[in-house]
Amino acid sequence: MSRHSAFRDRAEYVAAVMVLQSLERPPIALADRLARVYVRVLRLAVPRLRRVALRNLSFAFPELSAARQGAIVDEVFRSVARILVGFARFPSINRDTVGSWIRTEGAEYFEEAIRRGRGVLFATAHLGNWELSAYAHAILTGPMNVVVRPLDNPLLDRLVERRRSLSGNRMLAKKDYARAIFKALAANQAVGVLIDQNVSADEGVFVDFFGVPACAATGFVRIAHRSGAAVIPGFALWMEDERRYVLRFYPPVPITGDAARDTGVLHRKLEQIVREYPGQWLWIHRRWKTRPPGEAPLYGA
Repeated sequence: MSRHSAFRDRAEYVAAVMVLQSLERPPIALADRLARVYVRVLRLAVPRLRRVALRNLSFAFPELSAARQGAIVDEVFRSVARILVGFARFPSINRDTVGSWIRTEGAEYFEEAIRRGRGVLFATAHLGNWELSAYAHAILTGPMNVVVRPLDNPLLDRLVERRRSLSGNRMLAKKDYARAIFKALAANQAVGVLIDQNVSADEGVFVDFFGVPACAATGFVRIAHRSGAAVIPGFALWMEDERRYVLRFYPPVPITGDAARDTGVLHRKLEQIVREYPGQWLWIHRRWKTRPPGEAPLYGA
């Protein structure tokens, strides 16, 4: 690593620590306001994020006015601010305090799957508060395994992994993760995987997602079919009237062994839930970056 890269990594790490510390201890109302300021700075510093979000919304909700699409993008940034506050507060979230942050619905689907003894694959996404979802599950039910992609900055990566692991969860690096997942499922454990990320054409299949072909990885459903694990969609969704999240589990999704079909079914379920909570999905990432052969790119440089 070059000296410049090492300096940048250190600077990013120091900035991240300062942000987390500023949000960890003040009253929650003040932390919320600070987080919104930080996210506003991010939005101004990286205008591409808003442009990508608006572009994505033009695919997914072409019937909405520009004003409504813009309002959804604003909701996304507010959601990111809430995620940031929750992540900063992980050290103080425990069995005594977790109820003020989140409650569960549909836990019976998880409990029945565990009784079957084949393990559980949680199909989750960048929807609601995916960080708190896994963290709280460990407190409320028991530690689980979470598939993660290591961050490019190794200092930040270690910082994030330490916080994610405070409730007992185990991180599985996305590189060469299949063996670790099979081992966890054989032990009747739960594994959480984000299914909404763009992949290259040689890693996945194109599925319909909001009426636009999206390239999605098939490894998740292949592991589910081979292991016999239950596939349960689950998301931590913000409830404005309660001022907390609900960790909602949905009925298990049948897996047929047809990877393309099963991946499409999962994405139809995800689309259904995103349509219910459009301001809580991470529209700022280039979900439709990979295109079918011969199709023009959907995003600019």
